[in-house]
Amino acid sequence: MKAYLTTTGTIFGLTAGLHLWRAIDDRRLLHADPGYFVALAIIGGLSAVLAIWAAQLYRRLPR
Repeated sequence: MKAYLTTTGTIFGLTAGLHLWRAIDDRRLLHADPGYFVALAIIGGLSAVLAIWAAQLYRRLPR
């Protein structure tokens, strides 16, 4: 279970970070396509929530 939570938490954390980086990099397109940024925010936010949840579950596991 620890390996699963570590792997999924890392993948979701990286996904959230990459979406944030992409939003910063493509900020000049904000006025042209606001739906693009909404989609980035939703996917990035969901990934961040899942990464935090995996970290909390990992801390609750017995050692």
